[in-house]
Amino acid sequence: MGLRIDIITLFPDLFSAPLNCSILGRAVRDGIVSVNVVDLREFTHDRRKTVDDKPFGGGPGMLMKIEPLYEAVCSLKQDGSKVILTGPGGGRFTQCTAHALSAEQHLIFICGHYEGVDQRVRDLLIDMELSIGDYVLTSGNLAALVMTDAIVRLLPGALGDDSSSDDESFEHGLLEYPQYTQPVEFHGLKVPDVLLSGNHARIEEWRRAESVNKTLLIRPDLLNN
Repeated sequence: MGLRIDIITLFPDLFSAPLNCSILGRAVRDGIVSVNVVDLREFTHDRRKTVDDKPFGGGPGMLMKIEPLYEAVCSLKQDGSKVILTGPGGGRFTQCTAHALSAEQHLIFICGHYEGVDQRVRDLLIDMELSIGDYVLTSGNLAALVMTDAIVRLLPGALGDDSSSDDESFEHGLLEYPQYTQPVEFHGLKVPDVLLSGNHARIEEWRRAESVNKTLLIRPDLLNN
């Protein structure tokens, strides 16, 4: 049985196209992963389908209420489920995180919105809170999609050739080396001779050096780690 992912959101229509395109769409169609988008408003009990309210103590904006989120998660959760809140206050989502989550059986994403969620969502429901970067989005929906894509492409069979992800950026703590295809020369820029040499040992040595140099220039923090 493949990985199951449930995404609790206020905007289910936002997920329609991404979940039917490219690698993610093919993985869903092939049964490698099951992705279910859950409309949070279906777990409200008033005529207006209210999911938010003003924060106690005052302050700007609105908070997502605990009751509908609690009911939604309880309706989905089973033994082995991992519940994840998307939000800027969470830990950094990395390739290592994606690998770890790809080994789970069931993921439930709660897409944050407004000024955030009632703290009791964290206290009662979630196993981890994750952020995709040091910036603020309108909601956690795009973050949930980014994480879903990163996780699903690591599942066996999702890429067609499972070795395709082996040399990608962050897989070995380095950014990926430059790559080239035809033509050999374009606007005066030529493919490095070593890539045309057929000497695989030299090519691997060049790629390793280029990865280190690129990482040193763009993301030296990765080398520190």
